[in-house]
Amino acid sequence: MTNEDYKILQPKLPTDPGVYQFIGQAEEVLYVGKAKNLKNRVSSYFTNKNHQRFRTHSLVKNAARVQFTIVHTEQDALLLENTLIKKYQPKYNVQLKDGKTYPYICITKERFPRVFFTRKKLNTGASYFGPYTSKYKMNVILDLIKQLFKLRTCSLSLTEKNITAGKFKVCLEYHIKNCEGGCVGKESHENYMLKVEQIRNILKGKFAAVKQHLNTQLEGHVELLEFERAHEVKTQLDALNDYQSKSTVVNPRINDVDVFSIIEDDARAFVNFMRIANGAVVYAHSFTLEKQVEESIEDLLVFGIYEIWRQFGDPSKELYVPFPIPQLSKAIRITVPEIGDKRKLIEMSLKNATYHKLHFKKDEVSRLQKVSTTDRLLATIKKDLRLSDLPVHMEAFDNSNIQGAFPVSSMVLFRNAKPAKREYRHYNVKT
Repeated sequence: MTNEDYKILQPKLPTDPGVYQFIGQAEEVLYVGKAKNLKNRVSSYFTNKNHQRFRTHSLVKNAARVQFTIVHTEQDALLLENTLIKKYQPKYNVQLKDGKTYPYICITKERFPRVFFTRKKLNTGASYFGPYTSKYKMNVILDLIKQLFKLRTCSLSLTEKNITAGKFKVCLEYHIKNCEGGCVGKESHENYMLKVEQIRNILKGKFAAVKQHLNTQLEGHVELLEFERAHEVKTQLDALNDYQSKSTVVNPRINDVDVFSIIEDDARAFVNFMRIANGAVVYAHSFTLEKQVEESIEDLLVFGIYEIWRQFGDPSKELYVPFPIPQLSKAIRITVPEIGDKRKLIEMSLKNATYHKLHFKKDEVSRLQKVSTTDRLLATIKKDLRLSDLPVHMEAFDNSNIQGAFPVSSMVLFRNAKPAKREYRHYNVKT
């Protein structure tokens, strides 16, 4: 898009808040942005001759036109921008550098629900909690659930009709006391669903509700002089208290809060997210954003917040951030803590973001070193064997026989100086 094109467009640009889109020659959306003042923001792309980023210059050059949508408030612009980015995935917008598939804890939608980990979210009506960025932490929670509640692990269709008809028999899990035998009617559906409800509370970080439930059970067993059952419940309470004590990092009164922090360098931004429930970190996640054009650190953080809410589900009621950002929703309170336990959460989040940045840099250096080593090896082989091209694909054969009979041959394959063992072959030679 030339300056002449912009001069034609300029008188039409309003000073209202809104969202603008750079459209390419093939009518593809190249970039989506928001602005408090559409005229000032779009003008900056053409009046600023010293673009800090090559991609900004490239964006302006490749755009055929600019279109815009006026909205009432800056908050409306934020929401519309996020919607359009999700829809069009523009090449010049901030890119999330994260291709991992994270695990979830799934509670199935069955008469006797199962609880297990999965990496796929299916539209089966099941409930998913997560994603968990550490499989170890997720396994700790699953082990706690297994220790507190005896659940079925089989995939039998435990309908009331099937159980009444006696179609099933108890398995080993029942005999080793990991299941209470709902398949043969030894455990009622109501009792089983009470356990599932408490598991949901644990996964949401609502430990107080689970403790109250277990304490009620404990008192009931004591009144009925069921001391063996009372001891089992007491053991469950101790396990829950031990887990919570390791998870609590701040004042337990801090509840239903999302904490975000961000640090940046010239090319990337590093965002950390923590979700707090009853003083415990329920989720923690760090990720990297690849900068494309001259986004402000506030815009990068807002993009990261929306991305996290897309992955982790509904946001908490309150948001802690290190600096002021636009109001994202009327239902969410934004706080910039200065002192106390709330500020400690921001500092802890910043430490995690800093660690993620250092870890990312080390991985990047390691990747570059590996590439450098590979190039050096290939160049050496090319020189020694006097080849015209780099030997990125090499096959080596070895033939053998037993005194002229039973001839065989084997082949090994190397790609980029690394063995591709799955493509090794062994041949019985017939001629």
